[in-house]
Amino acid sequence: MIRATLRSFASGPLAVQMRRFVAVGAFTAGIQMGLLWLFEDVAGLNYLIAATIAIEITILLSYVFNNAWTFRARQNTGVSEYFRGMLKTNLVRGTAWPLQIGVLYALVEWGGLTALVANVPAILISGLYRFVLDYRWTWG
Repeated sequence: MIRATLRSFASGPLAVQMRRFVAVGAFTAGIQMGLLWLFEDVAGLNYLIAATIAIEITILLSYVFNNAWTFRARQNTGVSEYFRGMLKTNLVRGTAWPLQIGVLYALVEWGGLTALVANVPAILISGLYRFVLDYRWTWG
């Protein structure tokens, strides 16, 4: 079952959506990295607080792009449906938040990496988790 699911991400019916999800994720990850730098290095916030704010901003931005492009065929339309979908993606990504922040914390505190460098694997690790839940629930 796991092999079939992974295979469908590469060449099955989910492949196009997965590629679009990754493209949106890469774009918003770049924005998240910029915001993390801005909040931590420029504004002087603690890296965990800076990351939390940056994550929430990019959650909202990701929803807008994923709803319009990645999941266009199952797009949330209408005011009520749109905001219900935004709430769902916040819940999905909210459950991924501890995973991303936990990896970030571990790599900074125990791995000796800077927050910006540590944020890259933290984003990647939580990405597949977010795709599966968004695909099945937010736009399911």
